[in-house]
Amino acid sequence: MKNLKKVLGIGVVAVASVFVLAADHIDAPAVQGGTSDITDFYAFQGEDNDNLVFVANVQGLISPSGTASAAFDENVLVEINIDTNDDKEEDLVIQAIPRDGKMYFFGPTAPSQTGLNSTVQTMATNTGVVDVTTYGAAAQLGTNTMGMKFFAGPRDDPFFMDFAQYSAIIAGDATGFNTPGDDTFAGTNVMSIVVEVPKSMIGTSGTINTWVESKSK
Repeated sequence: MKNLKKVLGIGVVAVASVFVLAADHIDAPAVQGGTSDITDFYAFQGEDNDNLVFVANVQGLISPSGTASAAFDENVLVEINIDTNDDKEEDLVIQAIPRDGKMYFFGPTAPSQTGLNSTVQTMATNTGVVDVTTYGAAAQLGTNTMGMKFFAGPRDDPFFMDFAQYSAIIAGDATGFNTPGDDTFAGTNVMSIVVEVPKSMIGTSGTINTWVESKSK
């Protein structure tokens, strides 16, 4: 159903470990600011040590004045891929797709196909839905009977980057970053998709590879 894969972030996380992220805020003009543009992907152990949390942020650099009108694109599927056997191919996927002010989740489940194309796994056993939180409102959280938790909506961009100092280092005008430095992305927002998953639904030991994709029809 959903084609045209765009891989924008990738990371590796040990199931028993702590934190991984990938970031991409500055893209080619045809992609930058688009509704399918992934800025960050995070995977980390939850407050409950038996859970993993996946966070996919899209539509970076949204100004506060523009956030109220920002919305998830109903033509864009966000897919979190999980490789459990280190063959660099997704064994499980968690898919998120918006419809009419809600975000619908499918998985983790084995995909019906891998690679460039995806089919929305509407027959998955593990599913969930949550109202998309509006800007300035209290976070709307969703749960399901399998112990999963869900969130979708605008959030302050969590990624810290002192881009000016980075540019100075690259130019040879500085030797390192300042402490604490300046947050280039302070005051900007992203549209965030968050899924918390029991490790037992993925695998309780070893290492997984995980990456996120946005796919549009």
